Amino acid sequence: MKIKLLLPLLLLFTLSMFSQGHEDKKDQIKALKVSYLTTELSLTTAESEKFWPVYNAYEDKVYQIRHDKMRPIYKKLGDGALDKMTDKEAQPHLDKLQAADKELFQLREKLLADLRPIIGAKKILKLKWAEEDFKRKLLDKFKDKKKD
Repeated sequence: MKIKLLLPLLLLFTLSMFSQGHEDKKDQIKALKVSYLTTELSLTTAESEKFWPVYNAYEDKVYQIRHDKMRPIYKKLGDGALDKMTDKEAQPHLDKLQAADKELFQLREKLLADLRPIIGAKKILKLKWAEEDFKRKLLDKFKDKKKD
């Protein structure tokens, strides 16, 4: 379970590092993702015209939840603050994180429902695979740059 939680946190941390004062890096990553997903999904022009507005709206909402709701909690719990909390003090933070996770899950369900008539089930499965593959490649690239 810790590993499942660690990967999204690591990705969130990585993306937040890129976005802090590095809007051009964020735009660059977004452009790479658009290109990668378009290629991996083999989207037609007609599919792209319908797919990208839906997907971009989803991504914007995910970013907003992670940035506005989750990030402040993680900041508050950082620097050893969590170790100093009692269960009673930690509970409201856990409740907020669970609510945000639920909201993210519901957004994902809506995305899939909205995309089904646009690209079909097979390409939705390819989307899930391609998103995970893109994250892995992004993290690998980040690790490689850190070694240099």
